[in-house]
Amino acid sequence: MMDWYGNGGWGVGMAFMGLFWVLVIATAVWAVARWSRRTDSPGSTPVESPRAILDRRFASGQIDAGQYEEALRVLKTSSVDDAFR
Repeated sequence: MMDWYGNGGWGVGMAFMGLFWVLVIATAVWAVARWSRRTDSPGSTPVESPRAILDRRFASGQIDAGQYEEALRVLKTSSVDDAFR
């Protein structure tokens, strides 16, 4: 007895169904990988340069002008701040 699609009809349908599921799974894996690499995702902490940290601490009153100037001098003589530019 022949099926509706003739000989081999089920094989072609199964191949397309397999391809469909491979594409669905690959898209899901891609989406999860892309979402997990986002830097603005909840729970991730943004990278702040040493100069920005120093400026923020001075602006909030955690350090005084003398400490700010000394730390700024140290940052300018070191290469640590250059890594964040």
